[in-house]
Amino acid sequence: MSDLIDRYRGMSDGELDLLAQDIHELTAGAQQALQSELARRGINVPDISHGQWESERPVVVASFLNLHEALLAKGQLDSAGLATSLVDDNMVRIDWFISNLLGGVKLAVPPADADIAREILAQPIPEDFDVEGVGMYEQPRCPQCDSLDISYESLDKPIAYGSTMLLGVPVPLGANRWRCSSCGHTWKGATQKGPRE
Repeated sequence: MSDLIDRYRGMSDGELDLLAQDIHELTAGAQQALQSELARRGINVPDISHGQWESERPVVVASFLNLHEALLAKGQLDSAGLATSLVDDNMVRIDWFISNLLGGVKLAVPPADADIAREILAQPIPEDFDVEGVGMYEQPRCPQCDSLDISYESLDKPIAYGSTMLLGVPVPLGANRWRCSSCGHTWKGATQKGPRE
């Protein structure tokens, strides 16, 4: 414990403040040493009582099978000024094949922000938006159902998943196609752009 006390004494106030934000992740001895150093410097000491921590446990607001979708949603909430964290993202980075087993990558926020986070994530995809220096960008649409909820697939997932199960390694064959999340339609080539008014 004396090593921790010496280490915390050598840190700046800003470094200690950052460490205190995640105090619940430290061991009991490290929490005690950090609280002592914060009190010695006259910095606000966080309350780490059991009841306080239980009420502040992050709430999962969405789950994603793909890491890139989770990162996009996290970026959307981050840009709205909400504190966010991803759960199981490192496991999916190490072995993306176990994403289904884990229930996907989970996006979590503090309990007080859960409702607003769900509202932000539920907003519809904009039909167009202004890109600085470029002009108006019009979202591509599905040629079958005219939905905006489409994505580009560069990897043939059935082959990659199957080869992982059979061979133990994924065979990364390219799909190079678009997929509509609304109707399931797939197509190659350019996407259809919706009419402009």
